[in-house]
Formats: sequence, C-alpha cells, structure tokens
Amino acid sequence: MNVAVIGKGGREHAIVKMLANSKSVNNIYAIPGNAGMREICEVMYRVNEDDFDAIAGICIEKQVDWVVIGDAGPLSLGLADFLIDEYGLTVFGPRKHEARMETSKSFTKNLLKKYNIPTADFKVFNSYEKAEQYIETAVPPYVIKKDGLTEGKGVVIVKESEEGLKALKDLAEFSDEGEMEPLIFEEYLEGEEFSLMVMVNEEYTHAFEVIAQDHKSAFGKEKGPNTGGMGAYAPVTHISEAVRQEAVKNIIEPTAAAMVKEGMSYFGILYLGAMLTDDGVKVLEYNARFGDPEAQVLLSMIDSDFACILEHVQRKEPVKINWKAGYTVGIMLATEGYPYEYKRGIGIAFTDEIMDRSFISGLAQTENGDYISSGGRIMLVTGTGGTIEEALSSAYSGVERIEFNKNEVFYRTDIAHRAL
Repeated sequence: MNVAVIGKGGREHAIVKMLANSKSVNNIYAIPGNAGMREICEVMYRVNEDDFDAIAGICIEKQVDWVVIGDAGPLSLGLADFLIDEYGLTVFGPRKHEARMETSKSFTKNLLKKYNIPTADFKVFNSYEKAEQYIETAVPPYVIKKDGLTEGKGVVIVKESEEGLKALKDLAEFSDEGEMEPLIFEEYLEGEEFSLMVMVNEEYTHAFEVIAQDHKSAFGKEKGPNTGGMGAYAPVTHISEAVRQEAVKNIIEPTAAAMVKEGMSYFGILYLGAMLTDDGVKVLEYNARFGDPEAQVLLSMIDSDFACILEHVQRKEPVKINWKAGYTVGIMLATEGYPYEYKRGIGIAFTDEIMDRSFISGLAQTENGDYISSGGRIMLVTGTGGTIEEALSSAYSGVERIEFNKNEVFYRTDIAHRAL
C-alpha cells in the first residue's frame, strides 16, 4: 500500500518511521514532512498542511491507499472530511466534528459531565468581567485553560489570586464582536499524570497496553510555563495495570459510547491525558491525535506491523500489539525563550547515529546540508535500556554528543524523575 502522512513534527516523524518498517507499505509521502524524514520517505516540503487541493492531488497522483493525519491543525480545518467526501480516501484521523474532542475543551467537558465520566469540576466563562469576579472569590489552586488549540501552551495553574488575574489577562482573546473566547476554569487535581493512546473506530476501542508520562513544564522540578512537552518515557511501571484497566473501563469505553450516542463517528487516535487521584482516574484532557512527544517514545517501542494494526482497527477486529522489552526515554531540545518565542537559524550538529534515534520537531537544512533550528522545540533524542536508569543514561549521553550553543538551546535534566 501507499501511505501519506500529514504533518511536519516529531510525531509525524515517528509515524513515518513505523510505516517504513511495515512489510505491506510500498511508498510513504510526508506532507510537508521535515528534514529527518528525507532518508526514509518522499518529502513534499513545498505543500502546506492547509492546502487541501494540493494534498488531494498528491494522494490521487501517487495512488495513496491510506492518509494518516498526525497534526491537530488540519484536523480542526476539516482535512479528513475533504479527503473522504470529495475523493473517497481512507483517512486515519477524525473529521472536524469529531475533532472537537480536542479543538473545544468546553465541548469535551460538557460531554464528560453529561455522561458522568470522571473529570475535574469546571466552569466555562465567555465574559471577562464574570471571569474576573470568579477569580476574586475563587480559592487557589485551580487551572485556567483556553478552549481551543494551544499546542499545550494555553494552560495556567493558578496558585495565588494575583496569578489568576494575570492569567486571565494573558489568556483572554476576543472576537471581532468583542465577545471573549471561552475560558475553562478547572478544579486542580493532584496525583500522578499519565498518557494513554487509544485507537478508536466508533464504539470500537483498543488502548495501548503501555502508558507514557510526559513532562509539560519548561524547566526541571515542574517549574516554568506549560509547553507542548519537554520529554517523555515509557513504560510507567509505578502506575499499575489495574489503573490502566480502570481508565479503559471507566473513561475510554464510556467516552466512545457517549460519542456514538451523540451522533459522532470517530476514527483515529484518541489521546487520554489522565490523572490518578485519590478518587480514582480522571480525565485531564483529550487530544484527537497522538501525543507529542509520547508518540515518539511509544511508537518506537512497538514491535508489530503498524499498517496491519490500522487495517484491523478499520475493520473493528481484535488487535494484538507486540511491545519491545525494556524502557525508552526521550529528551527534548528547545530554543531559548520557548514556549513564548524562539529563534530560527541556531546551528545544531550531530551524527547519523544520533539522527537514527531522534525525532525532528523543528529543524531545517541549509543549502550546505547543515541543520538549523526552525521551531521552538528542535528534536527529541531517545535512549533505550533494560532499566529506566540505563535508558536515561543512553538518552542523556546522546544529548551530550550533539553540538549546540548552550546559551541558545536548553533541555530538562530531570526527565523520568517520577520513575526513579
């Protein structure tokens, strides 16, 4: 089969790597792809993710059998709808209506509330004044979230009332008519956070047997602003299989059933960001695609044919995923100033061996073939081992072998600290 992968980040790099190992896959086309994919597939770097006609043209010309949409952006714009309805293509990634599970946090929270699926208590505000009044009486800690897509950066944990007013000012956005875009105020949940990837086809679900933990804050010891993710590791052995099963039974399966009851026909990955609290597992968020950087870690641990897995999910057949033994850790390199700003053109140098175990998020190449930064997050360097300590040592030794200006690039030094 021929497969097109839509996206340009580390998540899509991981998907391309998995498909390249599938015996049933003949050709892979990355649209627009990135510098790390050029050796393993055909990269259509001149085509933007929002150019639906160009994407469809490539899929028809190259006789693409499957389209895998990795990024939330084109999902939110309705790329799946366009490719399915206009050209009859098979697309792994939800339609625009179903992608609201990620693109509208208020939609998802209300769905969870309606069907009594465990999540944090919440309030939704469309009025700046009412949100401000709420902050004046609310008792911290609590969480303020933007409603739409924010790449993991539109979340503030409020620990003092003054922080709440500042967060409101920073996060509030207004329409041309002057109405504030929805902001969600959530109960602050304490416990162990984890990520569970689930393949969904309407009422059919298959949750990954291995869970991962992401590291959202920019700096060590959970300090600094929220980011798209500064590292991840798997498996998370201090969170038991019983907890994963609880998440499947009490959250995943009821959510899939609720979507069907609401007339939704979801086909793709549903990412559960969950919190293990004293009251059980609760939903923090849902995403309509693989997590990043969790996908890079988890997909590299799969020892099964990924294309065959997708076909089983399409037919709603039982799926068996074989997982590699041991642990995998990923360390994200980011440009100074991320997530608020970033600098393009920072030089990065590394060997082919490092590239083989890395996933590119924001790297471009000059005419001379040198790598330079092109985004806030640059690359995820992974390491594996029989123990978490061995995997950590491998990952950080890989980072140390990369040449960069330490005043312009940073990374966290405490990835997987909860597992130690």
